[in-house]
Formats: sequence, structure tokens, C-alpha cells
Amino acid sequence: MESNNVEETLGANNGSENATPLNNNTFSKYLFSESGTSRRLTRASNLATPLQQAAPKTSLKRTNQASLETFLSPNSSPVKKLKQSPVQFSPKGKGYAPPSKYAHLVNNLTDSLAPGLICVFIGVNPGIRTATTGHAYNHPSNLFWKLLHSSGCTPRRCRPEEDGDMPELYSLGLTNIVSRPTKDASELSKEEMDEGVAVLEEKTRKFRPEAVAIVGKSIWESVWRVRHGKKISKHEFRYGWQDESENMGLVSEGEDQWPGAKVFVATTTSGLAAGMRPDEKQEIWSVL
Repeated sequence: MESNNVEETLGANNGSENATPLNNNTFSKYLFSESGTSRRLTRASNLATPLQQAAPKTSLKRTNQASLETFLSPNSSPVKKLKQSPVQFSPKGKGYAPPSKYAHLVNNLTDSLAPGLICVFIGVNPGIRTATTGHAYNHPSNLFWKLLHSSGCTPRRCRPEEDGDMPELYSLGLTNIVSRPTKDASELSKEEMDEGVAVLEEKTRKFRPEAVAIVGKSIWESVWRVRHGKKISKHEFRYGWQDESENMGLVSEGEDQWPGAKVFVATTTSGLAAGMRPDEKQEIWSVL
């Protein structure tokens, strides 16, 4: 619509042999004006107010400021409602998925535990493939079985289908902090993770391994929150072996006292986690 109005106003300058060449000086004689919903070019000389008498910028600034104040006025009902409505934050994580999302899945994964093991590996929760097949760390992109071998914990690379034989084969155990399956660990809530800490402590006290390996930073963050009542800081967190005061499954009372299992914090092995390079993960796992 705008281009048609320009053509009608400039008339003789379109498609005529005697047309006057258009340049910046030619267009400086015209201004856009509005009438209702249409816009057209009009000679500046035909305007009631000359260009040189246009309102100064300061007036425009004051006008804009006044308009802004009017817009933000409490008497303006839409804005008033917006300002008075508190921002609602979800208590769950950004990617949280309720249990109902995966209610159709049957979790076939069970713990691989036995008394007196050398080390029990604690994962976050079973993925969809792991839950369906019933074998731990069963996704092709997961690095667990590869890192378990390259770190020297097993003399060969085992298969996910051998997870149930790990206690007998190499005195190693497997469990998780949360039992319900999800596609990604980010779909769990912090509340679920924190509730799983007490379960881990009880399992450790029952089976009493020499050590537990935390497979993922988020697991240790939950353990720390529950134990210390606060979020772990950057200078407090570290991969590798933790202080003896952080041993898991401690039994300090009664005749059957036990100092607890030593804690090693390893990296996650999930293929969805791209925060560290494979060689960086290998360096941390090699200490174990």
C-alpha cells in the first residue's frame, strides 16, 4: 500500500521521457504523513508547520518520559496486574519430568551387591534403555564400562549384560541414588536426589564395602546438602578421594562400630554430559 501511494504522488517521474531525475534533494521535499491507517508522501511546503519549527528533541524526550510514566502508572490495570503478580518459580529443575511421564516403563534393573566388596559404584538413576533391558549403563554412548576397564578396576572391558556378575567376578557392586528411570538425570528433582542419600547410607552400612565410587558430581552434591545442610561451594568440591570424615555408612554406636566406606567422587559417564572431555574423565578415573 505504501509503494502505491508513492507512485501516485510522484506521478510524472515514473515512466516518462521528460521525468525529472530523482535524488536526495528531490526526496527532501517530501515527508511521510499519516491519515487513519494509510500513509502517503506529501510536499513539505504543504504542511501547516514548517520543518524548521518541529518540536525540539527535549520535548520529545519529555513526551516519551510522560508516556512511560503513564504506562507504568498503578492506575493502568494491565500493568498493575503484572507488577502485583509475583514471579512463579518451579521448585523442580528446568528439565524436570514427573514420574507420570515414564509410568509406562517397567524398571527391570536391580542392584548388584554383596557383603564385603572392594568398591560399590553409585550412579544417578537408570536410563530408559537400562531400565528396559535390566542392565546397568547399557546405552552405547555411556562410558562406564570403558572407564571401568581403562582405569584398571577390571582386567578387561565388561559388557552391560555382566552387571549382575560383577560382585563375584571382581568384587565390585552397582547401585543408584534414585531408582525411577528417566531419559536424562536432569529430569529428576533435587528432592528425589536428597531422599536417596539415606538409602545409600543404609545400603553401605548393610554391605560394608571398602569404598564407594560416586559416578557423577550431582550425586555428591546431594550427599553434601543432606549432610551439611547447604550447597557445596566450588572450593569445597573436588573429584577423587574425600576426607575420612565423609565416609559413607558410618556406624559410631554399639558393639558393631564401623568407620564407614571411603568415598571416591568420579565423573559422570553419561554420553549426554559434555562438560568434560574423555581424556579429562580418564585422568580422574585413573586415580581410582
